[in-house]
Amino acid sequence: MPADDLRAPEHIARTRDRRDSRWDDHRRERREQLVQATVAAVSRHGAGVGMDEIAAEAGTSKTVVYRHFADRTELYVAVCNRVAAQLLPKLRDAIGSSDEPREMVAAAIDTYLGFLEADPELYRFVVHQQALDRPAGRDPISSLSDLVGEQAAAIVGPALERAGHDRRAAAPWGHGVVGMVRSAADWWLRAGHPMLRSELTAHLTDLAWAGLSAVGTPAPRATASRIKEDT
Repeated sequence: MPADDLRAPEHIARTRDRRDSRWDDHRRERREQLVQATVAAVSRHGAGVGMDEIAAEAGTSKTVVYRHFADRTELYVAVCNRVAAQLLPKLRDAIGSSDEPREMVAAAIDTYLGFLEADPELYRFVVHQQALDRPAGRDPISSLSDLVGEQAAAIVGPALERAGHDRRAAAPWGHGVVGMVRSAADWWLRAGHPMLRSELTAHLTDLAWAGLSAVGTPAPRATASRIKEDT
């Protein structure tokens, strides 16, 4: 058998792999286009946008959309992942923008509110799950809140330890602040922005810092112990 014939199966396999790879790239690109079209449709029609409107925004049909996404839930999760991938680096940058803890808290709060203010309908779409074909499970935005809460806890933890407090309090404190901001942001949106974003940021920072600033205060037990030793 000629040498070329011996190599033929391997050559065919490589050709098939390249063809499959091109199709994979095409599918990924098409999915990204559909996600972007969904974001645009949400901004145009609101958080309750329908699949017909999403398909029209993409210049295609629902059949094509469902060829790339099994159902509305899968598309919703893809949009949430897009938003989380954009918002999380901004929050990380905000937290790392200063060495002053209070300023870090204020910057993170303002960044979150900025996301809401820039596109309230997209915020409603990703934070408050619309009618889905099936439960989305653990949605990416909740995961994002968890990640931010963990970062806040990482900042608070060492300060708690230095002050003689139980470091385990860092986790509920960090996640509690994130939950407070998210709840207040929802109210601000429902109420039609009754105050400037800068004012809301200041109010929430004051409230959060009233509790978080206590990490620099020695724990009562430790203080009492030192007083007893002095006497």
